[in-house]
Amino acid sequence: MDYLKTKTWKLTLIFAICSITLCACSKDDDNSLSTIDRIKQRGTLIVATTGDYRPLSFLEQESGEYWGFGIEMAKAFADKLSVKTQFVKTSWPTLTADVMAEPQSFDLAIGGITITDARKETMLMSDGYLANGKTILCRIDDADKFKSLDDIDQPDILVMVNPGGLNEKFALNNLKKAKIIVHDKNEEIPSLIAEGKADVMITEITEAPYYVQNDARLAAPLIDKPFTHGEIGVLMRRGQQDLLDFINQTIKTMKDDGFLRLLHEKYGLVYAY
Repeated sequence: MDYLKTKTWKLTLIFAICSITLCACSKDDDNSLSTIDRIKQRGTLIVATTGDYRPLSFLEQESGEYWGFGIEMAKAFADKLSVKTQFVKTSWPTLTADVMAEPQSFDLAIGGITITDARKETMLMSDGYLANGKTILCRIDDADKFKSLDDIDQPDILVMVNPGGLNEKFALNNLKKAKIIVHDKNEEIPSLIAEGKADVMITEITEAPYYVQNDARLAAPLIDKPFTHGEIGVLMRRGQQDLLDFINQTIKTMKDDGFLRLLHEKYGLVYAY
């Protein structure tokens, strides 16, 4: 009886060791593939996006469908790889943590993500595909009231921003007198401005035109004089240089063949390339 127990225990141990070895080998095999090869093997490009930033990335709650400039860019990347696109939700406050999380849950993030030195220090960012800069939304009746940042930075002005992103950072760094209100849902802020819940929204020149075109109560009086100048790009974790090279080459091709210009025109954005 003891012999049988000992033999059974040894067989169990050998099986466990073999299982661990097989898992380790399988994992090593996956890691030996390039990022692009893993994406092709999976058959899906997994893309993180906030879904709250018209017209670059927006999630329609009823249909569960994403649309926007960045969404079309992501689908174009996937088409060139001959794979499908799967979108997963991220947020501005958690964007960096989501990109760098273990285990990795997506290949890249897209949709209104400004290229910054701080992001490039810890992550990879593509070349720019959309010019960007900080501006404001306000009620159309107040449009003549705001001609500079100083006009906004007044004690009686209520400024609304979304949390965790560069809009909030810009407001905190540049507005010392105005009252800053942080509202969780970026997509709700334009309507709140129009309703008088606040006076000004800090936003981007990529976002402001959409709301002005779709809500007659709103204006963007400083859209031609943005407070900052930058570009929007694709964000991803380090260690994916082949994917970064592919994205950059695809962006270049989109500029050369007119695809990017047509996308700008479709969404009413200024083409700067």
